[in-house]
Amino acid sequence: MTLYWIIFISIALLSWLVSHNLEKKFEKYSRISISSGLTGKEVAEKMLHEHGIYDVRVTAIPGRLTDHYNPLDKTVNLSEPVYRSDSIAAAAIAAHECGHAVQHAKAYAPLKMRSALVPIVSFSSRIMTWVLLGGMLLLHSFPQLMLFGIILFAATTLFSFITLPVEINASRRAVLWLSQAGLTNVYTYAKVVDALRSAAYTYVVAALGSLATLTYYIMLFLGNRE
Repeated sequence: MTLYWIIFISIALLSWLVSHNLEKKFEKYSRISISSGLTGKEVAEKMLHEHGIYDVRVTAIPGRLTDHYNPLDKTVNLSEPVYRSDSIAAAAIAAHECGHAVQHAKAYAPLKMRSALVPIVSFSSRIMTWVLLGGMLLLHSFPQLMLFGIILFAATTLFSFITLPVEINASRRAVLWLSQAGLTNVYTYAKVVDALRSAAYTYVVAALGSLATLTYYIMLFLGNRE
């Protein structure tokens, strides 16, 4: 158990460092304008149209770093600062989210797998905490409840790892298109790559953290059986 806590605390610290670094990077790149002068909204629309996608809307939503693509209603949802900004950060985020729309249009396999898991993960997330709590309290008298909780948590862990190739691929599509479309140059290309790489690290740490927690619950369950 001591080794587990060392790993868990290390991942928690790493998660904080990665999140802090991401905030700093996007704050820095939000102050540098992209040479084309296009806003996040305009970058998104241009990328979608150049990929032959005309049935996806680009909308503005409240918040900061709340940007996402919704495959259910086919919308690229950009946070208000990204939607209206002509910064390097805005262009990178907008292109990344459109990368998901391109994945959807091309039936990218990992995205299809992640989408198929969404109902399961949504269900698991609603009851998982209570099932695991009850499982730990009743571990000696009713271990099956703990096992059920582990299965639910395993689904969310699997979701985290399937998310990795989806996010990395979306960033690669974004960087490639921004370069091909002439929206980045020698000065801005490296900054776009750096911003998206920093964002990708958050998903890696989240997946590792989920795996570490799953391992803890499995060790707890197996320890009860010995």
